[in-house]
Amino acid sequence: MYPTQSLREKIKLLFIILYPILITQVGLYSMNFVDTIMSGRAGANDLAGVAIGSSLWVPVFTGLSGILLAITPIVSHYIGAKQQERVSFSVLQGIYLSIVLSLLILVAGSLIINPVLQLMDLNDSVRSIAKEYLIGLSFGIIPLFIYSVLRSFFDALGETRTTMLITLMSLPINVLFNYALIFGKFGFPELGGVGAGYASAITYWFILFISLFVVLKVRPFQGYAIFKKLHPISLSNWKEQLKIGVPIGFSIFFEVSIFAAVTLLMSMYTTETIAAHQAAINFASLLYMIPLSISMALTIAVGFEVGGRRLKDAKQYSYLGIAFAVGMALLSALCLFIFNDTVALWYTTNETVFDLIKVFLIYAIFFQLSDAIAAPIQGALRGYKDVNVTLVMSLISYWIIGLPSGYLLAKYTAFGPYGYWVGLSAGLFVAAVTLFIRLRHVQNTKVLVSK
Repeated sequence: MYPTQSLREKIKLLFIILYPILITQVGLYSMNFVDTIMSGRAGANDLAGVAIGSSLWVPVFTGLSGILLAITPIVSHYIGAKQQERVSFSVLQGIYLSIVLSLLILVAGSLIINPVLQLMDLNDSVRSIAKEYLIGLSFGIIPLFIYSVLRSFFDALGETRTTMLITLMSLPINVLFNYALIFGKFGFPELGGVGAGYASAITYWFILFISLFVVLKVRPFQGYAIFKKLHPISLSNWKEQLKIGVPIGFSIFFEVSIFAAVTLLMSMYTTETIAAHQAAINFASLLYMIPLSISMALTIAVGFEVGGRRLKDAKQYSYLGIAFAVGMALLSALCLFIFNDTVALWYTTNETVFDLIKVFLIYAIFFQLSDAIAAPIQGALRGYKDVNVTLVMSLISYWIIGLPSGYLLAKYTAFGPYGYWVGLSAGLFVAAVTLFIRLRHVQNTKVLVSK
């Protein structure tokens, strides 16, 4: 990161930060995609077991790892304020905190995994595969969470290409071990869908080792001497990180978990409807990587400028990111409308499911347009270290407005299953409007304080 003088320089720098984040997010998303596709080749029960295991794991991981994203605005502020000496201490405390969170997940998982799976109407084979998949995945939780901290450190320095390269290096490892462990190749046991969990765990350890090498040996990270002095645990620093990170984590959890809730409510419809819904959600999640990546880039840029008390520049970055996200959403909406048939064919050859996917994808257009405004604003607010209102609005927009209104539309109107998408889009639109008002308030307040 470096100070910029013109709008052209800001566009250039924001793009330099953004494109590696986007590639990284798509790469990380691809790991789950590969797990699902390759498990499906092993059998229907393997596919179902891995899908259920993933649906239980993803909200937990994204929510709790979101807490560790606090490192990004904290370090960005230190860099912007030229307080580099404070970076290593905060990153090390983040690593300690990540290990504690990992251990809590492992303990909680060992206690609740059986009761949760027993509550579901599953056959014994699918239940067993889901459980064993999660057990295999659990061996990679500690390195995954430590990497989340190191990634936030890399990104806070504006070195987002580093995380991109690490992710791209890890993808072949993930595919290789999926192939070896799911199908029993190269002398490995044939574990079916369960093998995807162990393959992911191995990949997470690989990612951690590469990240540690980068921190210790590669400039500019080496200069911060993260592990030169092993500071003792600082509860006051943990408090600072949790104060910022907990609202971020819960905001993400409210957003991710709502789709699991909608999927459960969809069980009242036909198998074809459920399959079409899941396919459309899968593609919508891929499109969401664009506003999500812009959101993460804005956290870095805005945090850096606010730390250096360049509030005008922080404001310009905020609106530049929002405008770019909306532009990309309009472009992808146009492409989705034109190539609606093509996208639906990627997922099925069943005529009924094909027709349903096409309709769901049209509703996905409205969903992503709202996301294109809300997600970048959340990123900008994190750069200002303003996270509590985002938490409240995520709760209200998804669980108080979106889900109940979606249920009512699905249950009592002609919208049917599409009502859930209309309800969620409406809730997200409310969030976008209120978060924009909050962003304006924070920017004006910062200006007054600086004067």
